[in-house]
Amino acid sequence: MAAPRLDPELARQLFSEGAAVVVLGLPEGAEFGIDYSAWAVGPRFRGVKMIPPGLHFLHCSAGRAGGGRETGPRTGFFLSLRRREVRVLRWDAAGEAVGLAAAGEAEAFRENLQEMDGFLGPYPYETLKKWVSLTSFISEAAMKKLQPESGRICAFSEVLPVVAGRHTRDRAEQHLPRFDAGCRSYAEGMARLPQMKPKAGTEIRFTELPKQMYPEGATPEEITRHSMDLSYALEKVISQRYASQPLDLLAELQFAFICFLIGNVYDAFEHWKRLLNILCRSEDAIGKYQDLYVNLISVLYHQLGEIPADFFVDIISQDNFLTSTLQVFFSCTCSAAVDETLRKKAEKFKAHLTKKFKWDFEAEPDDCAPVVVELPEGVQVD
Repeated sequence: MAAPRLDPELARQLFSEGAAVVVLGLPEGAEFGIDYSAWAVGPRFRGVKMIPPGLHFLHCSAGRAGGGRETGPRTGFFLSLRRREVRVLRWDAAGEAVGLAAAGEAEAFRENLQEMDGFLGPYPYETLKKWVSLTSFISEAAMKKLQPESGRICAFSEVLPVVAGRHTRDRAEQHLPRFDAGCRSYAEGMARLPQMKPKAGTEIRFTELPKQMYPEGATPEEITRHSMDLSYALEKVISQRYASQPLDLLAELQFAFICFLIGNVYDAFEHWKRLLNILCRSEDAIGKYQDLYVNLISVLYHQLGEIPADFFVDIISQDNFLTSTLQVFFSCTCSAAVDETLRKKAEKFKAHLTKKFKWDFEAEPDDCAPVVVELPEGVQVD
């Protein structure tokens, strides 16, 4: 756990005033990380010291038998630490994850923390600025609302079958063939797989995003308008959880990004993309929630600095999700209804992305082309 050498007096102050996380039972060869850094566990490792107060993400992966660098799926959780707080975690070998130890153990370790000094690695302050930039809107309250009820964020979802199908009679009741019956096609084989659902309490509690972007009973003209300008959908998202403080929606965007970037949760990346798409394609809302959008640009500035330029390119269509989404956003910020502060910040951000990633935002946005929308059943166009 190599780190830049600190001034001895500063190190003593950070040790005394900072928080500490003690990890018991973590096997050698596993991986343990906090925030933006992770390390292979050695024989002396017992945790991390000198942790700055605030929000942090702890994560770990089991080592594989036979050694080597390969590790198992990552699991983790967010927690908020206070000045001089000590948290004690224990490794769960069966679940390949760490969990909180008994409350009384923390106090015992607090009293003897000095004796543990040689077994605790220092917090990586060289990455603190980056971590704070990526989590600037995530308060402790927002974290508790979004984190799964189980308190554990897993790279691979824990799933259960929607309907029991372990026995032959179960499959017969569902009109499914026997397990040992041959498949005549790939589609038939896929159809035989059981429907799965996330295990209760393990899902990240993201806001449910609307599948229908227009109100019930909308006319064809209204459906077209709401399919081009997603402000109606954004208002539905805000009203669910963020009516009193729309800026808190950025906490969810950051939470999803961290769960993907550090927690390796692909579903979180999909939620991030869908939420960003709604935000960037809501022209009317950009004029209404200007403070939200000024801060959205700052959030994206830090997030996009962590991902390669070609990451968002679809391997089949070669379309770049992000350039097409931001292209619409930049065209919306040119409106006369947009505040000058937001307009200038959007122009600087656009110039930054063009220079850094060589992305072209000058071509006509796809949203300027005719939009084909699905009409509700029974709606006729005259």
